[in-house]
Amino acid sequence: MLITGTSTGIGMATALAFGRAGHRVAATMRNPSKAPALGEIAERERLPITVFPMDVDGDASVRDGVARIDRELGPIDVLVNNAGIERMGSVEELPLAEFRAVMETNYFGVIRCTQAVLPAMRARRNGCIINVASVAGHVAVAPMAAYTASKYALEALSECLAQEAKPFNIRVAIVEPGIIDTAMAQSIGTERAPSPYPQRRRIASLFATVLKAPVPPSLVADKILDIAVGETAQLRHPVGPDAAPFLGWRQSMTDEAWVELGALDDAAWYDRIEADFGMNARPARPSPSEGSP
Repeated sequence: MLITGTSTGIGMATALAFGRAGHRVAATMRNPSKAPALGEIAERERLPITVFPMDVDGDASVRDGVARIDRELGPIDVLVNNAGIERMGSVEELPLAEFRAVMETNYFGVIRCTQAVLPAMRARRNGCIINVASVAGHVAVAPMAAYTASKYALEALSECLAQEAKPFNIRVAIVEPGIIDTAMAQSIGTERAPSPYPQRRRIASLFATVLKAPVPPSLVADKILDIAVGETAQLRHPVGPDAAPFLGWRQSMTDEAWVELGALDDAAWYDRIEADFGMNARPARPSPSEGSP
């Protein structure tokens, strides 16, 4: 099996879950030398995990990586498209290059990997492709347009792929995590440069609040393992305690109501979060002594 983006977070946890369950794993990442943790754990625990360099942004890297994995480990029966990046900023302020970078990894990277493994799966009439999307694939929250757009696109791609692959006995599943304790989520929870748009600082505060009760990446990894080894035909799999509530929250509103909510001023927005989720996401106010010489 092949898992992309295994240097940290959900990808690493997924590689370990499969390896500890006895499955032979090809774990890929851009720069293995810069992220040795997975390899060290696999060696220490004697897990059947082999780390391969592969950049999902590059045609040649994916083509050569998949060919090497097939040559060294055998046919790929499960593909977990996990590699992903995030960029946070308003549509006005975030450079176009950042939008392109997110789409290149989160969307086109999935297509590259899928196209590389699908012909052999189709010929064998057997396989499973699991795409790690997000609740953000259904819930568009400013200022996460770049990330959210990539996940909306991934949801649509996966739905089409599932229709094409099913006659060849290839299962496709979409995993939709909520807010999980990863480096990416922690980065979103960090305030950045000042902006005329208030959404960035309050989304940062929301993530920071949720991460006070962290949900480990292993929860998502266990779901991916269950899907791969089972026989479920279910397409979408929300994961995490806040996934279903976030999805239900969006589904309960009209498009216009959702826009009005996102356009509220800070005070009204925090009040609404508290009313809807029982969560005080307001940033902590510094004590009078903080910042004093």
